[in-house]
Amino acid sequence: MQHRMKVVVADDHPVILLGAEQALLKFPDVEVIAQARQSTELIKVLQTVPADVLVTDLAMPGGQYGDGLPLIDYILRHFPGLRIVVLTMLENAALLKRLGEIGVIAVVNKSDDLAHIGLAIRHVMHDLPYASPSVRTSLDTLRINAGGKTEDVILSRRELEVVRLFVSGLTIKEISTQLNRSIKTISTQKNMAMRKLGLERDSELFQYAQSNGLMNLSSNVQDKPAAPK
Repeated sequence: MQHRMKVVVADDHPVILLGAEQALLKFPDVEVIAQARQSTELIKVLQTVPADVLVTDLAMPGGQYGDGLPLIDYILRHFPGLRIVVLTMLENAALLKRLGEIGVIAVVNKSDDLAHIGLAIRHVMHDLPYASPSVRTSLDTLRINAGGKTEDVILSRRELEVVRLFVSGLTIKEISTQLNRSIKTISTQKNMAMRKLGLERDSELFQYAQSNGLMNLSSNVQDKPAAPK
């Protein structure tokens, strides 16, 4: 009898959880064994239920272990045998590239047919990369913009510093005062960071920062997270 791949699906939207489970019913070699809606619930599931693959959203606020890249990094370190498929609405190419850098080889965009989740699961079980059509388009755009040199999309220390302060709620003027740089310099560094990341609006910068764990630096995941208050 063929081994059925045991899958955990995590997303904070019930509609996506239902849609993913329904889509995976078409794959007889896949069995959804558990669901989770935020990181506290997810880590508890992974600690108690043996799974082959985790299909998880990037943005799941509210849990004890955070979300975004810090959560993915925590899972990769503490569950090294677990394969991961990231399910996301974000199309930022630099973020997708960063996921690959930390070890995620399969990403599915929620705007694509959810059947791609099943295909991604089959790929990662054989250690093969997978990108749904929208994700592939974003990555191709990154390669074109960087002239084939994706490593060019790297923020300098000062650009990252400005981005962190901006998404924390400070204005350009307040950042210039805090860092003792001119308003023009701060504005240029922010705009340069957004250009490197392929972002056009401040709202996209906030999205990127949230998924990269930059929104609240004090909430970055540690090996032993603080007990909830």
